[in-house]
Amino acid sequence: MKVNKLVLGTVQFGCQYGINSVGQPNVQMVSEILDVANNVGVTILDTSAAYGNAEEVLGEVNASNIFQIISKYPKCNKTVRDTLDDSLKSLGCSKLYGYLLHHFSVYTENKTVWNDFIQLKVDGKVEKIGFSLYEPYELDMILNDDIPFDLIQIPFNIFDRQFESYFGRLKQMNVEIHVRSTFLQGLFFKDRDTLPEKLLPLKPYLKRLDEYAKDTGLSVAEIALNYNIQNPYIDGVLIGVDTKDQLQTNFKSVSDKRVDLSIDVKETELLKPVNWN
Repeated sequence: MKVNKLVLGTVQFGCQYGINSVGQPNVQMVSEILDVANNVGVTILDTSAAYGNAEEVLGEVNASNIFQIISKYPKCNKTVRDTLDDSLKSLGCSKLYGYLLHHFSVYTENKTVWNDFIQLKVDGKVEKIGFSLYEPYELDMILNDDIPFDLIQIPFNIFDRQFESYFGRLKQMNVEIHVRSTFLQGLFFKDRDTLPEKLLPLKPYLKRLDEYAKDTGLSVAEIALNYNIQNPYIDGVLIGVDTKDQLQTNFKSVSDKRVDLSIDVKETELLKPVNWN
């Protein structure tokens, strides 16, 4: 049971997120979710200055006393240092486990911004620095630029394996790999017969996922979650929840039953939720 790979995402704590979201939980609900997370062995929370008031909510419930926290620097008018200081103040802590560049355009527009991240690490403000990426070309760029980084967060799931070919190299570099979009932002649970027209090309792949679930006796959630958890290169698997019951369900979905399934989606542009609208 590799429950310790679970990383709890907190975007839902600060704003409405995901196509199946039941709504932003209040502070009491967040406290209850974090109690469950702590009890089941989650040690890392993922947040960002761009996630509404998520950092303030985490600070209100003293999350940094229990969990290691990764936050992110979004595209904004403030410096990296000032934004981190604001995050630390909101979170009520003096340093972070990880600090990531949230929007890659910040790097492409001014590559010297990375020096600010390096300085934060030198100053002991953060333990690990890195990037939150969406496209392989972004990773190609920082690798070609020989940028030193410790942590990376990328989309990866049973449909979307575009970064898989980089895993071996990243491990050789001692980079910690965290993956998000394990459930493709809730698409895996969407009613197959009421998919928006734009997502209809994905229906055959979802049906194949359903067939595998029927054949193995595993739920779609168990298949998707364990597919990521069982990957030996992956260090952290992000999940987001609206309620403590959802988290408990996810926890119970972690099993040692091997997931042996490969689904190659041709319509790769539909694997990016930004293209769903």
